Amino acid sequence: MKIFGKIRFIVLISSIILLQNCTKAAEGSNAAPPAPELPVYTVISSPATTYQEFPTALEGKNNVEIRSQVDGYLDRIYVEEGAYVRAGQPLFKIDSRAYGEQMNMANANLQVANANIQKAKVEVDRLEPLVAAKVVSDVQLRTAKANYAAAVAAASQAKASVGGARINVGFTTITAPVSGYIGRIPYKKGSLISRTDPNPLTLLSDISEIYAYFSLSELDFIGFQNKYPGATLEEKLKNMPMVELVIADNSVYSEKGKMSIVDGQFDKTTGAISVRAVFPNTNGTLRTGNTGRVRMPQLMSNALIIPQESTFEIQDKTYVYVVGKDQKVTSKPITISGKTDNYYFISEGVKPGEKIVYVGLGSLKDGVSIKAKPISSDSLLKAKPL
Repeated sequence: MKIFGKIRFIVLISSIILLQNCTKAAEGSNAAPPAPELPVYTVISSPATTYQEFPTALEGKNNVEIRSQVDGYLDRIYVEEGAYVRAGQPLFKIDSRAYGEQMNMANANLQVANANIQKAKVEVDRLEPLVAAKVVSDVQLRTAKANYAAAVAAASQAKASVGGARINVGFTTITAPVSGYIGRIPYKKGSLISRTDPNPLTLLSDISEIYAYFSLSELDFIGFQNKYPGATLEEKLKNMPMVELVIADNSVYSEKGKMSIVDGQFDKTTGAISVRAVFPNTNGTLRTGNTGRVRMPQLMSNALIIPQESTFEIQDKTYVYVVGKDQKVTSKPITISGKTDNYYFISEGVKPGEKIVYVGLGSLKDGVSIKAKPISSDSLLKAKPL
């Protein structure tokens, strides 16, 4: 019996100890977790430049379809695809033998016409004194003069035929109307060429300057007009800063361009207006058919800067968590007026000097207390430049 009593005593003591441990664990689980330590960034204002980007298609200054103005066999090709040629340089040669014979025939006809003029003139000179002496009637003289006028007209017609034949012979040598680069040449030597062929002999592209065409919506166009000084659209274009071109590999083209012209009216289908920017292309880096994005700069003298990772979105609105003096966070909607790769520029929602949570927003909600860990704006801008 004594042994069973000792066992009951030991079980009782163990139960009491276990109950005390469970009570302490429950009390510990009900205790508030410590406030999370999060980096906090002070909103600053700074001069900055933002960009609006518009997709663009590039074209050379002149893109000329080279076509034959006469029919015939392609006798020679003087250039290679992709070669650079200068204005006036021969490109193609059409077999000119038939056109040479046409010119010989036209020259012969002109000689006959000139001979007929001389013959008619002799007849007029013979009849004039006879009519004056009243040996023959003046009807014969008038007829002779009419024959002379007809001979002169026939000679003019023959001369025009010679000129036309000479032009056709000249057309058999096709030269470059402008300097530029030769495109694809679909025809080979010996091909039959016609003036009505649907495909040109080649495309010659003058790319000394590149035109970047893009479209502005009606709102963008109104903003453009209000943004730059000037009484007319031409003056506004002159006062606009140079634009940049982002090419296909996302690098920025080395030369800056100038806005040149704006289309006369909006497209009724798209509600947009076409705009052109002109970029120098001294080294021939850009070609007709390239694509890219035109970047229009917007200078901001006093922009509020917020890192993009400090924001979150709910139902198409962008928010930040502002840290109050009591170290509690409150979400605030912000209005974004521009952006760079790393930052947003804010027009409404926060003020300079306010503190916002930099990162770690996923576990936060309004009223949560945090332990702020300040981050220097200078160090942040140095790590991630504007």
